[in-house]
Amino acid sequence: MKTQQKKIILALAALLVAVIAMLGVWHFTRGTASSGSKTVTVEVIHRDASLKTFEYRTDREYLGELLTDESLADGEDGAYGMFITTVDGETADDTAQEWWCITKDGEMLNTSADQTPLADGDKYELTLTTGY
Repeated sequence: MKTQQKKIILALAALLVAVIAMLGVWHFTRGTASSGSKTVTVEVIHRDASLKTFEYRTDREYLGELLTDESLADGEDGAYGMFITTVDGETADDTAQEWWCITKDGEMLNTSADQTPLADGDKYELTLTTGY
């Protein structure tokens, strides 16, 4: 029984080290928000592939704040921040595995909208995507 307990303790210690390492990587790789006035462009790609472009001048520091202030997007608070459910009046259908993908200059982001810092000249895309 002692060998089994040692294995469990070692596994828990390894898990703890992995979690701490991931938090460290997240902390040091996340962007920083810039304060002050900035211009930000948001492109919305709808289900029918139509594209709408919105340009905002804002003092907000995070994308989620901008999207909700401008009533462009709505969502739910989740374990990882704001989960966008509706953009420009179009709601993703969860039963059809639809979701709103956030990209910046074409690159998929690893942060939720309310954890995505804004800087002057940023360009974001919100694309209604199907399939998990």
